[in-house]
Amino acid sequence: MADHSRLGRGLAALMGDVGEEAQVSGDASRRPRKAPIENITANPRNPRRNFTETELAELTASIKERGIIQPIVVRPVRGKDDHYEIIAGERRWRSAQRAGLHEVPITVVEATDAQALEFAIIENVQRADLNPIEEAAGYLALMDEFNHTQEDVAQIVGKSRSHVANMVRLTKLSEPVKALIQSGELSAGHARQLLGQPNALQLAQEIIKRGWNVRQVETAMRKDGAGQAREVRGTARVKDADTKALERRVSDALGLEVTVDHRADGGGTLHIKYSDLDQLDGVLRKLDR
Repeated sequence: MADHSRLGRGLAALMGDVGEEAQVSGDASRRPRKAPIENITANPRNPRRNFTETELAELTASIKERGIIQPIVVRPVRGKDDHYEIIAGERRWRSAQRAGLHEVPITVVEATDAQALEFAIIENVQRADLNPIEEAAGYLALMDEFNHTQEDVAQIVGKSRSHVANMVRLTKLSEPVKALIQSGELSAGHARQLLGQPNALQLAQEIIKRGWNVRQVETAMRKDGAGQAREVRGTARVKDADTKALERRVSDALGLEVTVDHRADGGGTLHIKYSDLDQLDGVLRKLDR
């Protein structure tokens, strides 16, 4: 719990802790210093993947004019003397290379793989540098690679559990829909309405075309549900008695509204509607059993 509280304060607090420890111990290796830029590598787990040309060009121009003011936070690379992996500051490092710098200021901290990912997510979330898909992927990595629960992640990054849960759900969308979110054409709020829809990409394109806000999308989905998806792809069909009976059977077993879209080739899609995360957790528990 104490570690999570410390992490949740972000890198500003972390660097403050490092500064205090260096003053007490007199350990000069923990104070900001310079390192050859070629001795520094990016963190492969950094959740941020997209660096726009505009922001890199602006920061490069600033570095040429004033240099790097804030040190890059790094950790030592095991087995390589004087080599470091970035925890926070990859954008500054990339821009410094463009600016032709041979050395950059660094602050060295000790961090495990899990902590390095946590620090990177915290820093990027606090700066609002991550797009929703990058944020979701970062949370999912903490859960999958380091066995964190959603509650753990929420505490680490200073967000609510429901926020973390909603963001992680975005990773279930198709790659084309994710691309629309990453480009900023579709918001996370819009995208959440598309989860579970068999034609999410077509719906997303329709949302963008019509310029709908999230409330308008919610209203459209609530009004027609699965029928809305069929209307967009123009394949509305009358369900046969067997399909309706199957819907009732699954709905009775789960205690939630269920729809089945059965295709002529034998495949299909099962939709389970829930109103909150507790109902979703209940479905998952039943499936586990």
